[in-house]
This record gives sequence, structure tokens and C-alpha cells, in this order.
Amino acid sequence: MRILHITAQKPDSTGSGVYLAELVRGFARMGAEQAVVAGIAPGERPSFPQGVLFRPVVFQTEELPFPVVGMSDVMPYEATRYRDLTPLMVTQFKDAFNRAFDDVLETFQPDLVICHHLYLVCAVMAHRDWSCPIAAVSHSTDIRQMRQIPLERDYIRAGVARLDHVLALHDAQANDIVEVYGIPRERITVVGTGYNAQVFSPGDARRRSDGTLRIAYVGKIWRKKGVSQLLNALNCLDRNWLSESDEYDHVEVHLVGGYSDKAEYDHIVAQSHSCSAEVVFEGKVSQDHLVSLYRSSDVFVLPSFYEGLPLVVIEALACGCTVVVTDLPGIRPWLQASLPGAPVLYVKPPRMVDVDTPYEGDLPEFEYDLAAALAQAAAMPHAAFDTTAVSWDGLCARIRDVFA
Repeated sequence: MRILHITAQKPDSTGSGVYLAELVRGFARMGAEQAVVAGIAPGERPSFPQGVLFRPVVFQTEELPFPVVGMSDVMPYEATRYRDLTPLMVTQFKDAFNRAFDDVLETFQPDLVICHHLYLVCAVMAHRDWSCPIAAVSHSTDIRQMRQIPLERDYIRAGVARLDHVLALHDAQANDIVEVYGIPRERITVVGTGYNAQVFSPGDARRRSDGTLRIAYVGKIWRKKGVSQLLNALNCLDRNWLSESDEYDHVEVHLVGGYSDKAEYDHIVAQSHSCSAEVVFEGKVSQDHLVSLYRSSDVFVLPSFYEGLPLVVIEALACGCTVVVTDLPGIRPWLQASLPGAPVLYVKPPRMVDVDTPYEGDLPEFEYDLAAALAQAAAMPHAAFDTTAVSWDGLCARIRDVFA
């Protein structure tokens, strides 16, 4: 099978970028011939398996005189918001990607095209004539953009309608795709996500019985990921549960991830100074350090207000953590169907003002419930849990079977 992968974003950053890169690696292990078209900044060169044809679309050039576009309004690298694109910038974007497709097709004739995000680059791709099936993966941020801004909305819907198939992360997202794009449900298949089973595993987990409860968080350091509420919840945990614990007398929370809004990050750092837990800002870390951190942590927490299907939850489970996550649409049903019995505790989310902004009046209750879930997770015994059913190789096999 010859597969062409497409994304407008950097293919080795953010969750959707990792998803694409791991699909390429997984299909390479299956013997597929592959090509990738992706947006990058000048001087960058993503790492792909040997033999993969890479055609970059380079932003911040004469052809595209603005930074790489980002599916989120705040990205972990310099990026252009879709809401800020002018008609001229949209034309430059379309022309640049069409030229890239022309270049690839001179030497590579795909049997399948997989685009990431049901958004602008997907529409550009879908409005062309292809001699093979065309498909796209939704990562939820595309749905959020469609709901929040009017950019090229009719053009995008018309392009998505031309897709032969849409790949969804979970059932709730599939329902959103039907609502937002008008795609018939029978053309959508839930394939889920995957993780690197060769890297993320319990290994020689080094959890220490020294009276310290170790909690890990991995994601962007900002309010929409619930980081501020997590710090408040840790104070609540100390007041209401930890003070009575015979096992723990100290809490250590490791926050892994970068930031885009410096003022908001500084506010969270200042908030951490009054937190009863020891807060460690790890920043961006290597994969080896991340695995080590998962393995040494008792609990992994993701208190987000908006997610697609977070890969970090699977990685943490694979390394032996008990997981606490906001009970967002689609996550619980997919995990319960794919990994029945997984040690995951769900926290009722606050009501939302919009897609990812919580209603302030609900936050105290959310923080209390989050603290209660952390206390329950801390009391659960550690045991290895088999997550290999949702490895990247398994995901590639599911996608292959859709088009067999």
C-alpha cells in the first residue's frame, strides 16, 4: 500500500502531529510506501523512517510570508491563528499546498490519502481529483474551529463532503462530525488513538514508599487545561484527605509541558507558590525523561476542559499510573470499550461558557471533586495493566482494515 499523509501543521509537535508521525512509523513497520506533506518553519526537518518521501510546505517564506498555522489559538510554537488569516493569506495557503501535491504526484502515486484535521488543508486536498480513496482524521480542534470562526466554512464543508471516509477518535466525536459537517454516519469509522508500546511500559517502575504522593501532569501549562484548578485541588486534597493519611505526608506534582501565553504561565507559577504541594515545572522534556516520570509517579492527572482523545492518558496507563481525567465527551466510552478495567477515575466537568471556557461558578465544585478523585487514586494499589491493544501498530491495522 502507498499512503500519502497530509497536515498543515508541524508533524512532530502537538498531539495530532505525534499521531501523524506515529502512523507513518507504524505503517512503515507494515511495509507500506509513504509520503508526507506538512507545514514547517524554515530550517526544520522532521524525522521519518528511511524511504518516506517528505515534501515540506515552508512557512515564513516569500511563498507563505507568515508562521505555520495552528489548529489551536495558542500553540507550543510560533503560529498563525486561522482566525487571523486574510483572503490573500488563504489564497497563498491554498496555492502552496496545491503546488506541494503536484510535486509529490510527479513521483508518488498513492493508494490512499490520509489528511489530518477536517479543516482548510483537508478541503484543499479534497477539492482535487484523486485516483484513490481520500480520508481524513478529526482531532477535535477542527470541530472547535468550525464552531468558533467563519473562515472558509462553506468551502471546508464542501471539501469534507467529498471525502470517501472520515476517521474519528471516539463515538461522541463522530456524532459531532455528523452535526458540524453533515457527513453521513456510515462514512465515519471510530479508530481511536495509539501509543508506542516499545517505549511506554511499566519497566522498572521506581515508585518509592517514602511518604510522598507523586502526581504527574503532561500538557500545555494554561487555564484551559485545568492547571490552575489542579493547584487549587491540591490545596483541597491536603486539607481534606492528606492530613488524615497514614501513607502520605507530602505531595509532589510535576507539570510537564510548554506554554504559549507568558502572562498566563507567570500567573500559574505565582499561584504555585501558595500551593501546599511541591510544584515542579518540568517544561518540555525528552521522551526518556517522560517515561521515567510516568514510572515514578503514583497518579497521572489531566483536568482539561476540552480534549479529543488524549494520548497522554494511554501513555500514563501503559507506564503503570492510576489516572484521573475530566469526564469529557467520548473519553470514558472509548477507554471502557478499548481497555476495560483500566484504573481511571473520571471527574465531572464544570458547565462551559463556550467550547473550552468553564463557567466560573462551577469551578469550586470541580476542584473539590478533582481533589476527591486524586485522594481515591492515591489509595488504589499499583498494578501493571495491559494496554497493548491500543498500540500504534494496532491503530494502523484498524485503519488498514477500513480500506481493505
